[in-house]
Amino acid sequence: MSDPLGVLESCRFVAERSEKVHIDQEAVGRFCRELVGRGVEVPSWDFQHHFFDGTERTVNWLLVLDGLNFCFWPEPRWEIEYEGERLRGYFALAASLKRAVEEGFPLLDAEHLRNISLSELAHIFQGRGEIPLLEERLRILRELGEVLSEKYGGRACSLVEKAGKRAADLARGLVEDFPSFRDEALYRGHGVRFYKRAQIFVADLYWSFGGKGWGDLAGMEELTVFADYKLPQVLREAGVLKYGLELAEKVDGRVPLTAGGQEEVEIRANTVWAAELIRRSLAEMGVSLRAFELDCILWSMSKGEGFRARPHHRVLTTFY
Repeated sequence: MSDPLGVLESCRFVAERSEKVHIDQEAVGRFCRELVGRGVEVPSWDFQHHFFDGTERTVNWLLVLDGLNFCFWPEPRWEIEYEGERLRGYFALAASLKRAVEEGFPLLDAEHLRNISLSELAHIFQGRGEIPLLEERLRILRELGEVLSEKYGGRACSLVEKAGKRAADLARGLVEDFPSFRDEALYRGHGVRFYKRAQIFVADLYWSFGGKGWGDLAGMEELTVFADYKLPQVLREAGVLKYGLELAEKVDGRVPLTAGGQEEVEIRANTVWAAELIRRSLAEMGVSLRAFELDCILWSMSKGEGFRARPHHRVLTTFY
């Protein structure tokens, strides 16, 4: 797999030197056989909770969505109601932003975003409880509005055009021009790249447009999975990821880990590398998946009770 963003190789560097997290190679094969046995199917795009009109406005909306796509776990859980359905976490975020556009809020206007107020944002996310890190989300929205206005004429699709409709170049453009997308860490003096939200924006764009129009992006196979807190939870329950005793006690005890610390970096990097090993193993079994498609499968699996027997790790961060 080509690695133009350097995510895969930097994560491999960590995985080969990890002290607190390890990959069980036998479990990789076992997990792949189980996946093939149950039938591998990539979930379709969810239009119910996501805004989509097939135009440039959708590109702007997706950038807002993935600019804010992080940290839903703090208790008490934030919850909204949308079209008679109670939603939490990511789907609550997506539905809130869809509702805002439906109600006429200028969420897709970059000039408005650069000056959006805290009270406006709180209104968008009104529900039971408060969405975590509200002021950080405000800062990021203002950043999106400012950079889009100053560099891209207020059009997120200009990012796509500048990248020549190449997936990796689009993700790289986000990382270079929007500081909040620079999802990087240091490990033993070595730079580690994850770029979770930058890559997931590219995948969401491709997925929602069905690979056509603004979603007609070349090189989608060059993306990695998106290192969040749900994928390692699934891979740990599958036996693929093994945590050392001290780390396991912290995670199971819901003790927050240090953002950018050794434990968090090892969890995220081993998740990315383990997923690549799974992808390769599946290919040997005749099942061809791109990493972002595997990510979608694993993330969907995290909603099943069997993969939530133990808690996911907790880090207060804007990166995921």
